[in-house]
Amino acid sequence: MSTDGHAARGGTVFDIGYQGYNGERRGRHYARDAVYQNGIRSALGLGRSTRAKALPWFFIIALSAIGLIMALIAGGVNRYIGAGTAQALNLPSHSDLYGIASIIMFAFGAVVAPELLCPDRRDGTINLYLVRPITGGDYILARWASFLTVMLVAAWMPQVILFLGLCLSDADPMKYVQTNWRDIPRFLLAGLVISAYVTTLAMLVASFTTRRAYAAVFLIGLFVISTPFTVGLASEMKNVTGQWISMFSLSNIPVHVNDLIFDDVSKITEDSPARRLAPWIRVAWCAGWTAVPGAILWQRYRRMTP
Repeated sequence: MSTDGHAARGGTVFDIGYQGYNGERRGRHYARDAVYQNGIRSALGLGRSTRAKALPWFFIIALSAIGLIMALIAGGVNRYIGAGTAQALNLPSHSDLYGIASIIMFAFGAVVAPELLCPDRRDGTINLYLVRPITGGDYILARWASFLTVMLVAAWMPQVILFLGLCLSDADPMKYVQTNWRDIPRFLLAGLVISAYVTTLAMLVASFTTRRAYAAVFLIGLFVISTPFTVGLASEMKNVTGQWISMFSLSNIPVHVNDLIFDDVSKITEDSPARRLAPWIRVAWCAGWTAVPGAILWQRYRRMTP
C-alpha cells in the first residue's frame, strides 16, 4: 500500500503498430469487383488444394468431352461417308448438346454454387464483407455474376469445340462457316439461358443453408426426381393439364427454350407434352423460373447487415 492510502498502479504501453490507412479509397465498385473475382477463383478452386479443384474441373472437362465426342463422330461420318451425312442420319448436333449435357450442368451448379455462399455464412466472413463499402445486394450480385461467368464457360466450351470440329472436318471449312454461322449466336443465347437458370436456382438453394452438402443433395434430388415424376403423371393426362404438369420437370425448362432458339427438337424434350404449349408460354415459364428465384435471392441478402 502507498503512504496516501491508495493502491499503487502501474502499467506498460505496447506499440503494436496500428496505423491509419492513407492509400487510395476505391469505393464500392472496386469492392464489388474484388468479390466477383474471388467468386470465380472459389468456384474453380484456384489458389486452393487439389481436392478443391477436382470437382469443378471434372465437370468442365466432362462437358467439353461431350462436345469433342460429338464432333469426332459427326466429323468422321461427314468426311468418310460424305458431306451432310451426319445431318441426314440425324446425329446429335448443336441443338441437342444442351439437352444431352443438361444433367451434368445441373449437377455442376448444385455442387459448385454452394462454395460461393455457404462458407462465408458458416464462418462469418460475410460480416467482414459487409463492413466494407458494399451492401448485401452488392455482395450477392457479385457472387451471382461470378458463378454465371463460370457456368457460361462450362456451357459454351463444348459448343465451341463441336463447331470447330465440324468446321475442320469439312472438306471446305470456309464454306461450312458461311453456311452454319447462325449456330454461333444460337448456342451462345441458349447457353446464356440455361446458365442463368441453373446459377439462380443453385444459389437460391445455397442461401438457405451453411452446409454445402445439404444444398447440393437437395438441388440434385430436385432436378432428378422432378423429371420422372412429372413425365409419369403427365402421360396419364392427355390434355392441357398434362402439358402443364410436364412443365414442372425442372431439367427440361431451359431445354424447351433451347429448342425454340434452334427451331428444332432435342432428344430430351421430343416426348414431353409441354412441347405442345405455345412458344411464348415456354419462354415466359423459363424466364419466371429464373427471375422469381433471383428476386428472392437478392431480397434475402439486400437487407443483410454485419
